[in-house]
Amino acid sequence: MFDKIIYISDQSANIKLKEDAEVAINLMNLHLIFEDKDKTILGEVDDLSDGVVKARFLGEIANGKLIGGVLRKPSLDAKIRVIKQEEIPLITGEDKTGYMPFGVSPYYNDFPVYLDVNNFFSNHFAIFGNSGSGKSCGISRIMQNMFEDERLFPYKSNILLFDSSGEYYNAFKDLSKINPNYNYRFITTNETEGKGEPLRLPIFLLNEADLTLLLQATEHSQLPIIERMLKLARIFASTDVDATKYKNHLIAKAIMTILYTNATAPNKRNEVFSILNSCSTEQFNLEAPVQGIGYVRKFRECFLIDSHGQFSESVLLTEYVSSFINDDYDNYEPNKKCYYTLEDLEKALNFTLISEGWLRNENTYGDSVTLKVRLHSLITSTNANFFKWEKGTYISLESYLSDLMISNGKKYQLVNINLDDVDDDFAKVITKIYSRLLFEFTKGLKERASIPFHIFVEEAHRYIQNDRDRFLLGYNIFERIAKEGRKYGLILGLITQRPVEMSDTVISQCSNFLIFKMNHPTDVDYIKKMVPNISDEIVDKQKSLQSGTCLAFGSAFKIPLIVKLKMPNPMPMSGNCDVVRIWDGHGGYVKEEPKQETVQTPSNVSVPSNTNVTQESPVPTNNIGQPNINVVNQVNGLESSINSVNQTPTSFGIPEQPIINNINEVNPNNSMPQGLNEIDNKINEVVNNNQNEMPKQEEQPKTTFNIGEQQGPQPVSNPILDALNSSTLMNNNGPISPIPEIDINNPNDTI
Repeated sequence: MFDKIIYISDQSANIKLKEDAEVAINLMNLHLIFEDKDKTILGEVDDLSDGVVKARFLGEIANGKLIGGVLRKPSLDAKIRVIKQEEIPLITGEDKTGYMPFGVSPYYNDFPVYLDVNNFFSNHFAIFGNSGSGKSCGISRIMQNMFEDERLFPYKSNILLFDSSGEYYNAFKDLSKINPNYNYRFITTNETEGKGEPLRLPIFLLNEADLTLLLQATEHSQLPIIERMLKLARIFASTDVDATKYKNHLIAKAIMTILYTNATAPNKRNEVFSILNSCSTEQFNLEAPVQGIGYVRKFRECFLIDSHGQFSESVLLTEYVSSFINDDYDNYEPNKKCYYTLEDLEKALNFTLISEGWLRNENTYGDSVTLKVRLHSLITSTNANFFKWEKGTYISLESYLSDLMISNGKKYQLVNINLDDVDDDFAKVITKIYSRLLFEFTKGLKERASIPFHIFVEEAHRYIQNDRDRFLLGYNIFERIAKEGRKYGLILGLITQRPVEMSDTVISQCSNFLIFKMNHPTDVDYIKKMVPNISDEIVDKQKSLQSGTCLAFGSAFKIPLIVKLKMPNPMPMSGNCDVVRIWDGHGGYVKEEPKQETVQTPSNVSVPSNTNVTQESPVPTNNIGQPNINVVNQVNGLESSINSVNQTPTSFGIPEQPIINNINEVNPNNSMPQGLNEIDNKINEVVNNNQNEMPKQEEQPKTTFNIGEQQGPQPVSNPILDALNSSTLMNNNGPISPIPEIDINNPNDTI
């Protein structure tokens, strides 16, 4: 078949076909073997024209294994042949330990393709594709294959799947049916649906960076406030002796700062009382006794204002407060392992803003109030429930993650966190917090990468972006995981339809890619620039892919492969809407089309072959001799008669008087089919009421035409026009089409 190599470049070779060769197979995209005395090179056919085959070099076969990339090129006298059947596993992978079923190769008669488990799941990977190209089905199929592989048996896997639309619940809810040892956990932000468990993330596990994201801080000047707030929240939540002394020290310093300001006595008193409202102790509260010389005052009585506008007990107050100041406590660090709530954070924030004078500085006032308002808005919103910890006691990060993956005697291999019920900004924060917690946990393990975690992010372009994290915090958690997480056993799996909206750093660190069909030129160009080791030929291949077929390449694959994936069973809830079924007003009843009777023509009359001669059916009439015209299906230029019906929209946006053609003929029982939804039942009820309350023929109102304020003679009443404008006529015999034009000024005009 092949004659000789006529041209060799760094990446390809041109091969001349023999003149008498009969090409019995389709060579396009098939693989060729170049055999020399000391090397064997694998190539792939890219082009075939004028008896010349262009093949691109893919790798070298050495010791029965395929090594990607080519350093040595074949010689001009190398022998060329098509790859043999027994050599295909060199490309598609082998059915052995360490490999799992992946899909089939459409180029080799659905030859099975196997995935290198270690090289795929120990590196970051990305799945790209247009909406409807098969991304959700692809990741579902991959994980179902993984759990169905008895040889692999991933009992100790720890996968967190962040789902933006709740579509994976259906695909994995019966995971235990594959093997009783497998368990699937569904955690959701929707607490009213009654499906799964509510999301609970203890607020005391969040650090300064997490709170910065949660409160949507935008300026560096807000970071010290958040750090101080978090430190005070931990102090206020502690009950040991040192913590109490430190509280008194903080309160005393704050009060002394206020007393020495230029504010009026009433304003000073208000600020002091606000501090005590945020944090109080046995020594500092409004009813605390203050011992004077021979008398005792309550602490609040020390703030009585005399006739000079000063505190009447200013000396006693100053001596009492200053006695609790101890400069040794300035470097006190509270215990970070303590329980506190969002409300405790708010008290700590108020204390911080007042005691540190943030609200008295016009340069920091705006940033301070912004944090205060956002924290209070969070506390009063439904999102506050996600940060409550009903147990009421502190739990460590290790224990929390352990409870997340092991609970009620079950080991959960897959934890699906559904973020469908919250907005994108809040969902992004939740995803980042969980990722940061996992990164901290895996990095702190004594034995590196001993407990691998996988973070799969659906619609990753919503959460993994080039945002302001790097500007505010100095890092983005996803970028840090992409660069450092692999060595700690924390792996990212990104599923997106818009890679151009994602972080460049994260994509550049992915080692494996599954690219389904993508057409948007911006995304295609972005993939060319950002994805490592991708050629123009690979990018061009994905443009012609069918749904459910992907271009797979990376460290887990010997060479770039076109792979067709089996449909998952069960399917994720990511399919298209069945518009035909939902729109169907017949409820499943199909109306038969009327049969047309062919007119018999004499044998001596020639009829053109393209002419359909039929016998016209008589125009149906109603009981008063007028044409029975159905006002619903008027076509051929007539204005829709729906406008002539007095329709009042319901709360669903559906008219109270739906126009349904021949309801009696379609459904002999004069009722809509049972088992429909609430909207269909409302339509059914309204239709039945309209038919029962239909006015008699003689009660039809006459139609008049008034344009603006012009007055003139009234047009002559026409029975045909009256019938057309009536909303009460129903046609039992179907619509009449076409409708002839009617001269409304001619009272004698008839059909």
